[in-house]
Amino acid sequence: MYPPEKAERLERYGSLDGLRAYAAIGIVIMHVLANISVKPSENYFTVTLIPWFTDFTLLFMVVSGFSLCCGYYERIKAGLITPNSFYKKRYIRILPFFASLCVLDVIISPSMYSLYEMFADMTLCFGLLPDVNISVIGVGWFLGVVFVFYMLFPFFVFLMDNRRRGWIVLVATLLLVWMATRYSFNGESPEPVIGRGNIVYCMPLFMAGGLVFLYRNPLSLFVNRHNRMACCIMLAGILTFFVLSLWEYSSFVLLLSELVLFTIVLIYAIGSDNILFNNRVVKYVSGLSMEIYLCHMVMFRVVERLHLENFISDTDCLYIVVSVSVMTGTIVFSHVMKHYLLKGIIAKFG
Repeated sequence: MYPPEKAERLERYGSLDGLRAYAAIGIVIMHVLANISVKPSENYFTVTLIPWFTDFTLLFMVVSGFSLCCGYYERIKAGLITPNSFYKKRYIRILPFFASLCVLDVIISPSMYSLYEMFADMTLCFGLLPDVNISVIGVGWFLGVVFVFYMLFPFFVFLMDNRRRGWIVLVATLLLVWMATRYSFNGESPEPVIGRGNIVYCMPLFMAGGLVFLYRNPLSLFVNRHNRMACCIMLAGILTFFVLSLWEYSSFVLLLSELVLFTIVLIYAIGSDNILFNNRVVKYVSGLSMEIYLCHMVMFRVVERLHLENFISDTDCLYIVVSVSVMTGTIVFSHVMKHYLLKGIIAKFG
């Protein structure tokens, strides 16, 4: 049995840092664009591309499915880790920072409803609530879905026991999502309401990451040996996706297309040593990606109170300055909280 503290380092793919970092940055600038009072000029970037960055949350899910398998798939399958060790590490990794943000949010906007929502947030199990729409740390919906995935991970390992079963289950989950987007399964509510806040809708994304894990050795070897070809395949996939996105599709078809796109990107990342995905900057940002995602809207509210629009007349320049300010403030806040203020708590209970 290998030591628990070394288990997650047995298989490390450095390019995943790049995926996490760029996804976190993309989500920040997307939310700034969506919430800034004075909008920049309309063009392809501000009308189409940047708003699409909201779907980087789905990329996070594919990467989460793969990376969690790297750390725990073999250990759970072989019975080398206890439920206490597995779930304790999940809580210690997430709860201190998230709870701090929840308390701060309630202090800023106090109400009885905020207290209810803060309690639900702090359990990390709010993703189990039906049709949940919590306003305290609203971006935390993603954390709710991911934590349900953590809760189901031992069952996920059973479903992904081998490649053949993995493919069968992936098809089954896609069929279930397709049905759920066409039929409500609720006689009192005739309209389907399933979306990305529901674990059923998101499970194919986690499954895709798990399948890439099962094929990780031949896939990473292919990308490493034929890097240019793999890069061209990835770029062709990205181009095809954006060309096809010019047409309107159902939510299921959009989910399926993004599942394919993000899987291709993940496959390229696990076999590539491209400096774009492997450098000190993205490694640092990746280490704070969860914290950046959770607190960037709090930092946006702080920057918003500075009323920079009173000093910058050019709307495009204003958007860039606000985005850079929010990103910088978010990174500084995340670093101080994680590596200084919460370090003792994490070390004590970790």
